[in-house]
Amino acid sequence: MIPIAELWLPILLSAVFVFIVSSIFHMAIPIHKGDFRKLPGEEKILAEMRAQGVQPGGYAFPCCENMKDMGSQEMIAKCNLGPVGFMTVMPNGPCNIGKSLVLWFLYTLLISAFVAHLAAQGLDRGQSFKSVFHFVTLAAILGYGIGVLCDSIWKGQKWSISLKFVFDGVVYGIVTGATFGWLWPAGA
Repeated sequence: MIPIAELWLPILLSAVFVFIVSSIFHMAIPIHKGDFRKLPGEEKILAEMRAQGVQPGGYAFPCCENMKDMGSQEMIAKCNLGPVGFMTVMPNGPCNIGKSLVLWFLYTLLISAFVAHLAAQGLDRGQSFKSVFHFVTLAAILGYGIGVLCDSIWKGQKWSISLKFVFDGVVYGIVTGATFGWLWPAGA
């Protein structure tokens, strides 16, 4: 078993490299450009939401108070009439990209730290680049790319959008695996 403290450099550098690659994906390559669309009648809808005092949070529509009511004739009629969906309302004001970027970097550090812990338990010193790369890449893909599939399963997100984020996660996993493989501690 390798002490996690010995893996601080691959943890830090893999997080930095993933942050850089994700920045390129989201700024230079327009892979996610069409992920969101404007609501038809946006001004009217936003005015009504303000009038209703909608606060930040997650919403489902139509929404029933309990699971028993999901099968009621009234709920079925509302769902058939539509629209049906989920909505996240954020606090008012401009998007705080700085805060989001800091949180994203901390997330990449967290993924790298968990992957390092797992790798330290499952791999020995002096393992080949290929062994470390394979192990770490698969673990990092689980952290970065697989969880987003739940948005298509449960929230109705288009599969094409989720699969783009899975692609991102695979690339981030490869970057993480390559970094750990490169910097893995040598044999004693």
